[in-house]
Amino acid sequence: MLSRRHLLLAGTSAALSPSLAAGQTAAPAPWPTKPIRWIVNFPPAGAADIMSRALADYFGTKLGQPIVVENKPGAGGMLGADIVAKARGDAHIVMISSAASHGIGPVLYKDVPYDPLADFTHIHLVGTFPTVLAVNGTSPIASAKELIDMARAKPGEVTYGSGGNGTMNHLVGQLLALSTKTQLTHIPYRGSAPAMNDLMGGQITALMESLPTATGYFTSGRMKPLAVSEDRRAPTLPDVPTFREAGFPDVVATNWFGFSAPAGIPPEIAKRWETELAAALQSAEIKERFDKLGIRPGTLGSQGYTALIAAELPRWREVIKAGNIRAD
Repeated sequence: MLSRRHLLLAGTSAALSPSLAAGQTAAPAPWPTKPIRWIVNFPPAGAADIMSRALADYFGTKLGQPIVVENKPGAGGMLGADIVAKARGDAHIVMISSAASHGIGPVLYKDVPYDPLADFTHIHLVGTFPTVLAVNGTSPIASAKELIDMARAKPGEVTYGSGGNGTMNHLVGQLLALSTKTQLTHIPYRGSAPAMNDLMGGQITALMESLPTATGYFTSGRMKPLAVSEDRRAPTLPDVPTFREAGFPDVVATNWFGFSAPAGIPPEIAKRWETELAAALQSAEIKERFDKLGIRPGTLGSQGYTALIAAELPRWREVIKAGNIRAD
């Protein structure tokens, strides 16, 4: 049997061991220890899905575990966001957050099940692209100014479509109407495809559409772009002016998508994701895939991306209130 003296010495030795000495912490647990769930809160083949799968392919098993992309669409992206919000502290689930789920939805809907800031660890801006004002390829309207002049001459008769009430594309149209004090009649559709079909079929005057979705129709000539909503021209549409260049300085907006995890994950894991994503977004592979769709890789890290979300919420709240916009 050990003597009392031996037990005291053993206890002292343990207390002074390097891993447990005062002021030191235990080494972080290994991560990841299982496949990572990557939630895409929109349907397949959309911008969020394309960006997610491009990045998931890039990472492959670089983190030591596979990444499993899961589409969880619904409620303007809020269904998928809620899954992540409820996984507090889980470092094996991430998502593509967006203007829809974290900038517009939380101020458009009454009963949002999560806080867009407090319930997430926002890690990096992934990509941005503009909304494009477009008309039918055979339309005589040649500029955004001509469209607004028509709206002034025929109040209420100029219509524009979008993929639904409260979408970014709808709100850009609302910004244009508010800034020009004109009446543009919004026609909401259940998604982009039927809206574009009606534009090409002549059922609506114009369309507000996301650049990646509409690019092929501009190339074929079936749709004609008039202006883009970001504060600089789109690389894939170098001859199309921004709204600001077209004489509408208050119409500046971007469709943004970022990378987020649940609140409460270990800070060292959040930092690793931030570093890995920054490198991925600057890689030739990702730049090439994004460039083809007119998506600009994001450059904002955790602090900048969180600040972007915080600034977008009050901005869209004001636009929604001014336009008396209701969700579908």
